[in-house]
Amino acid sequence: MNKVLIGVVVVVLLGGGLWVWNRAGAPAEEVVTGDVNQNMPVVPTGNEPSVPEMVVTPEPSPSPVSEAAVKEFTVQGSNFTFDVSQMTVKIGDRVRIVFKSSGGRHDWRLDEFDAATNVLTDGQSETIEFVANKTGSFEYYCSVGSHRQMGMKGTLTVTP
Repeated sequence: MNKVLIGVVVVVLLGGGLWVWNRAGAPAEEVVTGDVNQNMPVVPTGNEPSVPEMVVTPEPSPSPVSEAAVKEFTVQGSNFTFDVSQMTVKIGDRVRIVFKSSGGRHDWRLDEFDAATNVLTDGQSETIEFVANKTGSFEYYCSVGSHRQMGMKGTLTVTP
């Protein structure tokens, strides 16, 4: 009988010790005020109708460059002329110029937007980009020698 009593006491002490040890690591109980059901999780009972899960994917916030349209112009510069003498874009557009030189050394420059290619020789090409951030009409030109004075120029018009 003593062995049984000692066994029960050991089991009770071990069980109680484990219970105290587990409770020591458990988070403190929250004190809930107000509507008790407000913070309670919803526990499904198994009788709810199935509802497809809705996944919402947020749209990335657009950057100013991605909103702007890209207007691309291919311009060939040859003896004292550009094959494109008029370009029109809207304010905020990203302007891409693909400049090709033929028949000599030429470049493409637009001072108001600080846009310029290098001086290229026959058969070379270069691509530049800039944002049309002001309205008006602006002259682009070739800066080699007297090419501009001889008519190697054009107009970029930026509209609102």
